[in-house]
Amino acid sequence: MSNFREMSGRRFLGILFLRFLLALAATAAVVYAIDEGVLRYRAAHNKEAFATVTVRPYYAVERKDKKIEYMYDDPHDETCVNALFPHMGDTPCWYRRSHLDEEMPN
Repeated sequence: MSNFREMSGRRFLGILFLRFLLALAATAAVVYAIDEGVLRYRAAHNKEAFATVTVRPYYAVERKDKKIEYMYDDPHDETCVNALFPHMGDTPCWYRRSHLDEEMPN
């Protein structure tokens, strides 16, 4: 490998940026793996790994006068995970609790 003093500024910044991206990806992978492990530990020991949130689905229908009419459907319960990231096909509870209204496709 060549000495850093012999590199051009652009090449040095490119290598530095690549190392930053690799470190960021490695950190994200480690955090996700720890989150998965904690969730599986909670599920195995019945420590509130999952929760239920009531979601209110609605349809946004455009009327002929170009105004939007909102039609709400019956609320239903949805399972979520008490974790930082989505796991096992479920949304994290911290996200789901802040998005209780769910727009349905027309």
